[in-house]
Amino acid sequence: MDLITIVLFLIGLVLLVVGADLLVRGASTIAKKVGISSLVIGLTVVAFGTSAPELAVSVTSAIAGDDTVELALGNVIGSNLFNILMILGVSAIVAPLMVERQLIRLDVPVMIAASALCLLMSLDGGIGKLDGAILFAGLLLYTYVLIRSTRKHPEAAQAEGDESTTSGDKPVNIPKQLGLVAVGLVMLVVGSGWLVDGAVAFATMFGVSELIIGLTVVAVGTSLPELATSVIAVARGERDIAVGNAIGSSIFNILMVLGLTAVCSPIELPVSDSVMTFDLPVMLAIAIACLPPFITGNLLARWEGAVFVGYYIAYTTYRVLVELEHGSTETFANVIVWFAVPLTVVTFIATLIQEMRARKRKATGSQ
Repeated sequence: MDLITIVLFLIGLVLLVVGADLLVRGASTIAKKVGISSLVIGLTVVAFGTSAPELAVSVTSAIAGDDTVELALGNVIGSNLFNILMILGVSAIVAPLMVERQLIRLDVPVMIAASALCLLMSLDGGIGKLDGAILFAGLLLYTYVLIRSTRKHPEAAQAEGDESTTSGDKPVNIPKQLGLVAVGLVMLVVGSGWLVDGAVAFATMFGVSELIIGLTVVAVGTSLPELATSVIAVARGERDIAVGNAIGSSIFNILMVLGLTAVCSPIELPVSDSVMTFDLPVMLAIAIACLPPFITGNLLARWEGAVFVGYYIAYTTYRVLVELEHGSTETFANVIVWFAVPLTVVTFIATLIQEMRARKRKATGSQ
C-alpha cells in the first residue's frame, strides 16, 4: 500500500467527523428554532446526522460492487454495537444517564424489532432490494410516530424552543445553517469514498477479511461523530440528546443505512455464515440488553456503562482472535459465555428486583 492511500484514508476519517459535526450543528440549530424537544432532536436530527457517515460508507461500498459489498453489512453491525456498548457506556461513565419513559416504551422496542427483522431477513443468506425497501418503510413509519408523539405533547418541546430564543443568543441565521448542512454532506460523501478505498487496501495488505475491517476499523471510524456528540452532550448536561443519539443512530443504521444500501446495491447483500450465527445474534442480544438497565430506576449507572464498554472490548477481541485463528479463541469464548454473561444477567436481575422492592416500599409509605 502506498503513502497516498494511507493519507487519503486518514483524511477521509477527518472529513467524516468534521462533515458530520457541521451537519449536526446546522440541522440541530434549525430544529431547535422550530421548538423540537432535546430527546426528539437526539433521536432524529442528531441521529440522522451522525449516521450519515455509515450511510455514505455503506451505500458507496454497495454501489462499488462485489469487492466491497461485504463491508456495508459489517459497517452497520459494527456501528450498532459501538453505538450501544461504547457510546452509551462511555457516556454513562462520564455521568449517569437518566432515561425517559418514551425510550423504554417506544424507541428501544423499535431498535429490538429492527434488529430481529434484520436477522430474519438474513436467514436466506442475503438481503435483497425488497428487504431494503421494507426496512426503509419501517424508518418512515417510525419517524411518523415520533413526530405524532411530539405533536401530542408539545408543551416541553415548545418550552425548550422558547428558552433557546429568549436566553440572549443571537438570532438564528437559517441560510448559514443550511450552508453548514450542505458542506457537511459534501465532506461526508468525499470522505466515505476515501475511507472505503483505504479500508480495502488495509484488508488486502494484512490478509484480513473486509467483514472484519467493516466490523472494527470502519465501524469505529464512522461512529466517532456519535461518540463525540454524546460525550459532549453529557458534559453539557444534555443527556437526552446523548441517549437519543445512540438509540436513534442504531435504529437509523438498520432501517435507513442497511435499507438504502440494499436498495442501491446492484446485487443482493450477502450474509456469511459467521454473521448469521454470531454477529447478527450479538447485535440483537445487545439491543435487548438495553432494557434491564434502563428499567432499573430509568437510569444507566456508571457501573452499567463500564459493563457495556467491557463487552465491546470482549466482542472486538473475540472477532480478531477468530480472524487470526488464534489458539486461545475457544477458551476466551467459554469465559465470556459461561462466566461473564451469566454474572451480568444475575447482577441485572438482582438490581431490577432491588429497584422493584424500593418502588413498592415507596408506594406503600406514601399511602
